[in-house]
Amino acid sequence: MNILAFESSCDETAAAVVRDGRQVLSDAIASQAEMHAAYGGVVPEIASRKHVEAIAALTDKALADAGLCKEEIDAVAVTYGPGLIGALLVGVNFAKSVAYAWGKPLIPVHHLRGHIAANYIAFPELEPPFLALCISGGNSMLVDVRGYTDMSIVGATRDDAAGECFDKIARVLGLPYPGGRPMQELAEGGDSAKYPLPRAKVAGSGLDMSFSGLKTAAVNLIHNAQQKGEELDRASLAAGVTAAISEELVPRAMEAARQLGHHTLAAAGGVAANKFIRADLKRACHENGLRLYLPPLSLCGDNGAMIGCQAYYEYLAGVRGDMSLNAYANLEI
Repeated sequence: MNILAFESSCDETAAAVVRDGRQVLSDAIASQAEMHAAYGGVVPEIASRKHVEAIAALTDKALADAGLCKEEIDAVAVTYGPGLIGALLVGVNFAKSVAYAWGKPLIPVHHLRGHIAANYIAFPELEPPFLALCISGGNSMLVDVRGYTDMSIVGATRDDAAGECFDKIARVLGLPYPGGRPMQELAEGGDSAKYPLPRAKVAGSGLDMSFSGLKTAAVNLIHNAQQKGEELDRASLAAGVTAAISEELVPRAMEAARQLGHHTLAAAGGVAANKFIRADLKRACHENGLRLYLPPLSLCGDNGAMIGCQAYYEYLAGVRGDMSLNAYANLEI
């Protein structure tokens, strides 16, 4: 089964063709990161306009790269939430138009289910049940993956996401957007213990997280040093922030796996590309006897292939959209 899939939830426009949920025939992506870097973050209106400009040409490229024509496409899939509402609407309306014009079934896909499904592409042997640690610019959560379309959240951030924490601190440090990779590179030469930074605990919810206090503490450290004319050890601050984020994520993932009885952990999302967090997950999983699946860096960020992969399992489960399909900025997994 060949599925043409679209992703436009933030600042990457993507179109891909995926066969039977595991084989990627093409994956065309147009990134807007360089454009938004001038503003230190994604400007929603600009993102939406750039999706409009890019999506038709990316569709042609995805089909050409896959060596298929429209008659060989069996279904059309699209991310319908969560994300930037204007950006999502571009993908949803374009996918609806394609499905209608070609007479193909339309499959709506949850963005985070897509991130989890990226692991199926990289690891054909991976099957539910397992625990997923979803960490990105907009979300940080622990997901009990009982089946390909049967999932529930067992822990999540109460405020900022881990990726947002990286981006905002990076911006105050004068690092380019997106901040994940620059923060990682800066942290490589730092002492993570030099600056005391908070690790949050949510009373009564041991698996929930909070990153707003960490972000505020780091920003205050930077501003105080600037106001006093003191030299800030930027590398050590980046290392400390990274360690604090990892120490909120990794122990909770281990505890969630213990509580649920899972022996497999899969990471997903852009923050899963961080080398320090990957190393901490590897070490913790080894110590706790868990199998760990870390997607390759190319599948950590937003892409169309992950949407096409998850769409296959949604299709098998009977999920269909119609011309009334809408986009949602917030959407339960």
